[in-house]
Amino acid sequence: MKGDPFPARAYPALALDVELPCIMGVLNTTPDSFSDGGRYLELDTAAQHAQQMARDGAVIIDIGGESTRPGSDPVPLDEELRRTVPVIERLAPDVPAAISIDTTKAEVARRALDAGATLINDVSALRFDADLVHLVADRGCALCMMHMQGLPRTMQDDPQYDDVVDDVCAFLEERLHFAVAHGVREEQVLLDPGIGFGKTAEHNLQLLRRLDRVAALGRPVLLGASRKRFLGAILGVEPRDRVIGTVATTTLGVLLGAAVVRVHDVRPNFEALRVTQAVLEAGA
Repeated sequence: MKGDPFPARAYPALALDVELPCIMGVLNTTPDSFSDGGRYLELDTAAQHAQQMARDGAVIIDIGGESTRPGSDPVPLDEELRRTVPVIERLAPDVPAAISIDTTKAEVARRALDAGATLINDVSALRFDADLVHLVADRGCALCMMHMQGLPRTMQDDPQYDDVVDDVCAFLEERLHFAVAHGVREEQVLLDPGIGFGKTAEHNLQLLRRLDRVAALGRPVLLGASRKRFLGAILGVEPRDRVIGTVATTTLGVLLGAAVVRVHDVRPNFEALRVTQAVLEAGA
């Protein structure tokens, strides 16, 4: 359509068996995650929630055993393995969704892949564990690399940028080049601007407004704005009451090029995605 401000998009090829754009459902098996910590510690409860997210429209389930909320501390390797691997072993044969492991540790990622995961979601973008890039190259699995300024424990102390969009894009481009130089194929990589990770509310809004700049790097973009603190600052509500705010970011994100939207509340965001897709495809 001539003059269409939001044309239907062709997403870059991705080494993951999902159709883009799509919903990634969050499954935190942690006691201290910022909005749902402690809810899915039991194996049966975690598995039931994952199955429900798949029924609600999630085509990726992202399992994390270490909270990366602001102020959080690292979790020992054995504990992170205990929290995640049994869940993946339970889900991989049965859940109709791809399994993602949210970790920065190569050994956790290795055990997760062995258990049936096909995507590594690394908030450190291959900076915290030197072995992780070699694992990704050897296994050929999908990898999401995220921008984060600082460490989870300190990232919100006083984040500063010359230009947040330029700085984030430069970081993600450098990390993509690093991964490829170490044997990772571009088709394996997704990029995440890291909403809420070492950013003020204004930084997050600028990144959302210019998400097309991240998409222009040529890899599928993962957007993780679900229930984040900047939504609370705008709306004046607690994390569980930020569903509609999150839905707004899903719609805006897909319009600006997001390929995967990582959310806690799958059904409303899936419905928003479907409607947005229908509008984008109308008359195409």
